[in-house]
Amino acid sequence: MGKGGISHEVQPGCPQDPADNTPQLLSPLQMGPMFSLSHRVVLAPVTRCRAIDNIPQACHVKFYSQRTTKGGLLISEANAVSPQAIGFPHSPGIFIEEQVMAWKKVVDAVHAKGGVIFCQLWHVGRASHTVYQPNGEAPISSTAKAISDEWSILMPGGSKSTYSPPRALSVSEIVAVVEEFRKAARNAMCAGFDGVEIHAAHGYLIDQFLKDGVNDRVDDYGGSLQNRCRFAMEVLDAVVGEIGAERTAIRVSPVIHHMGATDSDPLSLTSHLIGLLNSHPLAYLHMTEPRFTREGLKDDGAEGEMMTAAMWKMVKEEYKGRLMRSGGYSRETAMEAVSNGSADMISFGRLFISNPDLPLRFAIEAKLSKYDRSTFYTHDQVVGYSDYPFYIHTSPASNSKFDEHVDFRAEVESS
Repeated sequence: MGKGGISHEVQPGCPQDPADNTPQLLSPLQMGPMFSLSHRVVLAPVTRCRAIDNIPQACHVKFYSQRTTKGGLLISEANAVSPQAIGFPHSPGIFIEEQVMAWKKVVDAVHAKGGVIFCQLWHVGRASHTVYQPNGEAPISSTAKAISDEWSILMPGGSKSTYSPPRALSVSEIVAVVEEFRKAARNAMCAGFDGVEIHAAHGYLIDQFLKDGVNDRVDDYGGSLQNRCRFAMEVLDAVVGEIGAERTAIRVSPVIHHMGATDSDPLSLTSHLIGLLNSHPLAYLHMTEPRFTREGLKDDGAEGEMMTAAMWKMVKEEYKGRLMRSGGYSRETAMEAVSNGSADMISFGRLFISNPDLPLRFAIEAKLSKYDRSTFYTHDQVVGYSDYPFYIHTSPASNSKFDEHVDFRAEVESS
């Protein structure tokens, strides 16, 4: 194992210098003591708004099964840990028995094809609206400051609106939210998930505590880096205590300014977080590129690129576990990130949405299907969800590559 927990397995069956032990995107990876992955192409958590009344449907079984390969890792779309945690129409939860049993069908389908699946847990915090909150109450957060009108929320009918002003949680309420994450992790295990990923990124509740551009508290959960990281670590400790560190992962985005979640010193926040996370032998740390936004990728200019480079250099030097990166990667940039040792795994959202057999297409360098952004957040159980095509090899020149990568093939007939 190299610096920062980066492995050096040789990709089987691919031309490679015997003396070159550089890891490859499609080479195996041992993720902690429990999970032997066949490749490093991961399905990122993608909110799709198909869980009618917050309960996964039959279409979820099909969607996740389509994207399963033997030994491949999938991360579920974000699951609300409580009714207060919801901020999207028809997004799933994992806080009642009906949700747990619905997810069990998804997990069983993934396991039947030899896949590994983690459940992402989230609480949106102030990134919500009274229409989504129990009894029309205000959303909760670290602060009473609302997300600015620069950002909009998707409403149940498909229109856009401004985010509702939140109220700041009391200390006793924070303890209760930590308990909700713990119970949700236990529910994920009851559903059969292999592990959970705590969503502490992208301007949602945990990120609202981490960033000093949002967190204006003057108690033990605000002010210093130690205090602002307290809630995140309490959630992590609770989940690890419930299911074990080897089944727990966390996603963070310290340099991203999503939904107004800014920080005055993101590099110091990154370093402090990594120091805390190194105390747990987690399954992986999932970090998002600063260029990511909900509406697509953005150009941060020269200054942003310097910040990004400094962050990844720091992470590579300081983090001791498995590292997953995400945010606008192509096949080529993902291959580079893995081979140069700056990531163990790369997660793909948009490309995996429109290419259910993405690992195979990467393996044989096949053309990728284009995604239709207009169907990302609709409620149709088929269109734009499970109807994207699988690769059909018709060229004799592609036969040898296709046959070589049998483990990456999707089972088209069962899709």
